[in-house]
Amino acid sequence: MLVLHYAPDNASLIVRLALEEAGAPYRAALVDREVRAQDSAAYRRLNPVGLIPALETSQGVVFETGAILLWLADRFGGGLGVAPDAEARGDFLKWLFFLSNTAHADLRQLFYPENYVPEGAEAGHHDIIVARMLRHFGLLDVAVAADPALFAAPSVLSAYLAVLMRWAVLYPEGQRRWFRVTDFPALAALARDLEARPAALRAALAEGLGRTPFSEPDPACPSEGSAL
Repeated sequence: MLVLHYAPDNASLIVRLALEEAGAPYRAALVDREVRAQDSAAYRRLNPVGLIPALETSQGVVFETGAILLWLADRFGGGLGVAPDAEARGDFLKWLFFLSNTAHADLRQLFYPENYVPEGAEAGHHDIIVARMLRHFGLLDVAVAADPALFAAPSVLSAYLAVLMRWAVLYPEGQRRWFRVTDFPALAALARDLEARPAALRAALAEGLGRTPFSEPDPACPSEGSAL
């Protein structure tokens, strides 16, 4: 059985959505951020980077969100991704890695500016990253409108994009309101479609995300663990 090492409303949520869509048997193992369990020796043996998530598989531990999603898509199919020999494979890969390497990476800079800029430079850095993220979401809105089938659930692209949108609404705490889902009509439709699916409802229930976790998100109220 697969084991997903997770914290609520972390990047592991993206993986949980994919697992639920695949109908794959898995167990969720909490990484308790309140006690910095991601820095423990036990967790570092799974993921030496100390980031969440990690997925234990029969082929070993996979970490990095994009890598896990690609592994699941190739392993389980079922619309999670695009087959290696399919014509749309290149489109699938380029947007998966844009989400992982560019959009997600930039969004992290908003959440953890202390890891990227010296003290006193946070305000300017925030403005730069917000501008970058709005450009990213604009590009994605155009891409989804042009090829909705590529991004539509159960694709991992849908899960990844919807969770990034959720975080953009909610974080960083004290600096919200820079992103509105309704400003991006194709992305808003994707969010509504995803959160109505049984797999997304199960994931939202497991992590305390409410009924509209992507189109009108509220902070997580999990039964265990901490999102921050």
